[in-house]
Amino acid sequence: MLTATALVLLMTIPGLALFYAGMVRAKNVLSVMMQCFAITGLVSVLWTIYGYSLAFDTTGMEAGVVNLNSFVGGLGKAFMSGMSVDSLTAAIPESVFATFQMTFAIITPALIVGAFAERMKFSALLVFMALWVTICYFPMAHMVWSGDGGLMWDWGVLDFAGGTVVHINAGIAGLVAAIMLGKRKGYGRDAMPPNNLGYTIMGASMLWVGWFGFNAGSAVAANGSAGMAMFVTQVATATAALAWMFAEWITHKKPSVLGIASGAVAGLVAITPASGTAGPVGALWIGLAAGVICFLASTKLKKAAGYDDSLDVFGVHCVGGIVGAILTGLFAFPSMGGVWSPAEGATIAGQLWIQTKGVLFTLVYTGVLSALLLYITGLITGGLRVAEEAETEGLDVTQHNERGYILS
Repeated sequence: MLTATALVLLMTIPGLALFYAGMVRAKNVLSVMMQCFAITGLVSVLWTIYGYSLAFDTTGMEAGVVNLNSFVGGLGKAFMSGMSVDSLTAAIPESVFATFQMTFAIITPALIVGAFAERMKFSALLVFMALWVTICYFPMAHMVWSGDGGLMWDWGVLDFAGGTVVHINAGIAGLVAAIMLGKRKGYGRDAMPPNNLGYTIMGASMLWVGWFGFNAGSAVAANGSAGMAMFVTQVATATAALAWMFAEWITHKKPSVLGIASGAVAGLVAITPASGTAGPVGALWIGLAAGVICFLASTKLKKAAGYDDSLDVFGVHCVGGIVGAILTGLFAFPSMGGVWSPAEGATIAGQLWIQTKGVLFTLVYTGVLSALLLYITGLITGGLRVAEEAETEGLDVTQHNERGYILS
């Protein structure tokens, strides 16, 4: 679990930071790295003060009873109250469990950065992320993972490592942010090529490796469940990378580095909720579906709808999360090669509806609240977006007074 925790942190810094930094223009390369790094610090502090408590305090919870504590925890664990070197959670030190879950809380808001890259004020980013993890992430983690009495836990939603909590949650927030901030200056008219796809493929590789901590670590034990989670993660990711590559090859006549990297991430996203219940065959199908559907969402859907999701957060994370969350309800069953032990009377149709209900709840809950929080952030910071001149010059200089590259 110590290793898994370190791997999940590696996913944000440096993994996600490099993945995003390579895809923006040279004048904004430091800005997305800074945003990922600052979010890591901000969320770590908020998690320690009250985030862990809001997510995992089980006071007042009772199986089958819906009350306030079904949606969010209390403050009984604020400032890590009650945590000692001897306290345990799921047979591991509570300090390790709390740190492991902290790394999930870190990467989720960091994912949103890609949707509004190159145009949000840094001050607005900090305010929005503080509000968003408090109102959207901590309660969502509580509803899905806190145990008996948690809203979606009691519904029976299967989400082993964060399909709803992390990816759909961040992806729909990213779409809302991209729409509310508006398109980048020159979007659709000016060329906006990635500045360094070497960074992007290195970042994607770190995400792939780190994801073993993300999924296998969610077993919170060194056992067969962790082993199977690791195996299906590899299978789904490899399949999705190839599926995106071939879909792009057929459509655009050439396979791209950005495409195969994006496909791998789509596969990682989609297998996340299913990693504790799907078997190898299910992983192949989930990876295939994620690679093709996320490719279409990030190209055809984005173009048709006209939104500027800079780095395809919605197309990869939200859509991939939806694909994985729903297919979890199919491929968890032993008859479909799954390793889940369903309750007596459970049916595939019934579980598919439960999974779909969890997806719809997440989309509405986080979508609506993200819009409200962005509006409030704009009022606090005097607007969400940098001035037009600052956007033209680049966020590296205008927001941080630094440059990612020094041109001779």
